[in-house]
Amino acid sequence: METYNFLKEELVKVNRDIFSLLSDTKSIARMADDSFADWEKTCNGIRRQITEEIIRVAVVGPIKSGKSTFINSLFKGDYLKRGAGVVTSIVTRIRSGKLLNAKLLFKSWDEINADIEQALVLFPSLSWRSESDRFDIRRKKERIDLQQALDALGTEHLITRDARNVNSVLLTSYLKGYERVQAVILADNVTRHYRDGSFAEHRDFVGSETLAVYLKDVQLEINTGTIDSNIEIADCQGSDSSNPLHIVMIQDYLLTTHLILYVISSRTGLREADIRFLSMINKMGIMDNTLFVVNCDFSEHESLVELNALIAKVKEELALIKTDPEIFPISALFNLFKAQPEHLSPKDGLRLEQWEKESALTVFSDQETERFKSYVYQKLTRERYALLLKNHLERLGVIAAGIDQWIYINQNLLSRDADSAGEIISKVAQHQESVKRMKTVIKNTLDGAVQKMQQKLKSDVDRFFDIRSGKVIKDVVEYIRSYRVSYDEYGENLKSTGFSNALYLIFQDFKHALDTYMAETVNPEVIRFVRTEELWIKNHLDSIADPYHLMVQDALSDYNQMMKSFGIINRAQAWQKRIRLPDLESIKNQMGLSLPPAVASLRYTAKIKTEAVLRLGFYTVVKLFKRLLKKPIQGKEEVLALEDGVLRMKRETEKSIIFLFKDYRENIKFQYFLKLIEAVSNNLYEALLDRFQAYVTDLSNMVELVSQKRFDKEQASEILKEMELTARQINQRIDAVREKIETIN
Repeated sequence: METYNFLKEELVKVNRDIFSLLSDTKSIARMADDSFADWEKTCNGIRRQITEEIIRVAVVGPIKSGKSTFINSLFKGDYLKRGAGVVTSIVTRIRSGKLLNAKLLFKSWDEINADIEQALVLFPSLSWRSESDRFDIRRKKERIDLQQALDALGTEHLITRDARNVNSVLLTSYLKGYERVQAVILADNVTRHYRDGSFAEHRDFVGSETLAVYLKDVQLEINTGTIDSNIEIADCQGSDSSNPLHIVMIQDYLLTTHLILYVISSRTGLREADIRFLSMINKMGIMDNTLFVVNCDFSEHESLVELNALIAKVKEELALIKTDPEIFPISALFNLFKAQPEHLSPKDGLRLEQWEKESALTVFSDQETERFKSYVYQKLTRERYALLLKNHLERLGVIAAGIDQWIYINQNLLSRDADSAGEIISKVAQHQESVKRMKTVIKNTLDGAVQKMQQKLKSDVDRFFDIRSGKVIKDVVEYIRSYRVSYDEYGENLKSTGFSNALYLIFQDFKHALDTYMAETVNPEVIRFVRTEELWIKNHLDSIADPYHLMVQDALSDYNQMMKSFGIINRAQAWQKRIRLPDLESIKNQMGLSLPPAVASLRYTAKIKTEAVLRLGFYTVVKLFKRLLKKPIQGKEEVLALEDGVLRMKRETEKSIIFLFKDYRENIKFQYFLKLIEAVSNNLYEALLDRFQAYVTDLSNMVELVSQKRFDKEQASEILKEMELTARQINQRIDAVREKIETIN
């Protein structure tokens, strides 16, 4: 990273010096006024982008695979709590900083109560609640009543598919953590900082499910390690989480990442949950940016031969999803212990001593660690960073060359008599009118192209999310309609716990199945569609950039020919270089544009239960009449009511799905795609203007000031001479940076 950091700092200095040079033009009274305002705006934008550009790396993997330990080893200290709670869905983001700081964003009361409301839909034993009142955890009686209702739940409500039921865990966590956090939570989201000595306190929140449930976001700043400040590393919730909504949160973060590191424990190898999650990544179209770390547990392996056999097996299995996967067998815990031997407990110190004696394993891990660092350096620096620097460098090169040409022309004018200078200025003014008209033509035609692109995108989005012709919604609706309930499985619950409990269990199974389908099947399809459309935007704008580039070249070529007739040659060749389309990721970061969150879970209401209970009452009355009339009684009233409840549940869910996708469709059109096209086209237009700027600046001020003896010609010449020297030095530095960027590529 040292080379990149040097080049980045050099580019920041070049940008600052160019901005200073533009300011120097104003030292000559009224000569420049606001003629270079556009260039100054460009320099300010480049400064922000260079310093604020974030490269995101996601560390993903199953629970207990060693993700937190791996990240700790990168930052050379125990900063993240290892083995954190498995039910939390927080993506912990880590960056390098000057100070040790944990920034925790807490949910608002409304967000907390909304979470609880959803967990209580069709919840059994709700006789203590009024249907019309929203739950508010701040009311002591409601907390007590809810706790009693949870205590009354049977095992079937607490354990689902051999795992703890997500809703019961959520509700229990909120209740248990309430007393600890009630003084922190406000009506709006609140952020708390835990700096330096209090930094470790943040672990109490992220490491405990009863407190983590109150968090919305966690960001850590760590002042050790060799990670660049522009790199964000995220510790993501386990990819084998039993809660599909956790997977959705990971998906949302993965959309912003430039590199994914998937961690696999050498104790378990690749499991079914890993294959399922990696297949989802593949569907999203981001598998190319994925590397694999086999986190080696030295205590589990007798020899390097045994470890290599496991690695070979993992690679063979991964090859079914990604051709020739890049795998790095590394002991994260060994690296962490080695980085901080003075902070180890006696037990961990003995483990480190024992491992260091097993030279075959430790040397192998060390070699792979170095290979990993080199490979990631190449992925981030040579590919991502080099692209960013090139984009900025080209813009600065055009501006610096333009300033140099402007200085040269003004120097030439000052060396002439008033008549000769006046003739040149008159000709330049005529040509500038032509250039201004050209700018208008370019703006109008570019606006027209953008409108056509926006129409095409709107049509694509409408077609993709269309309920009749679109595949996604049609598939979801079909999934809902074809969902089958085995009522025999719930028969025992009907007998032992009653109708409401059975309906709740059916609802929970249905909701979990649908949420899983949305997370693993629907969201990847939506994301793949978005990435395809983004690629089309880039390619299409790239194709129309060439004609605009030719228009600029023709206009400036005519201008240069005219100036050459007066003996003034063009020294700035930067405008001849092809206009590079702005990087989409940089534009999105600059504009704060992000894809709307992945299609979220559905919001359910208690109407399903109300109607099911009414149907049960109806069937009970029918049963009573049959008894009175001494007609045959089948005794399946509860099952019939359950069937009606499930039918209503499916219908309500189908309506919600259609509404959800309609809302998402409009958001993705107007809040993302249309804004993205406009932002990229504006950036392209500004790049075109950069080339015109030196040629449309008024040259009459200098001659006018000198001819009216309001400014000393020698003084003006001296200022321009100093500016020329500075401009040439800047251009030389730009050439040097460009050459170094080419060498790291």
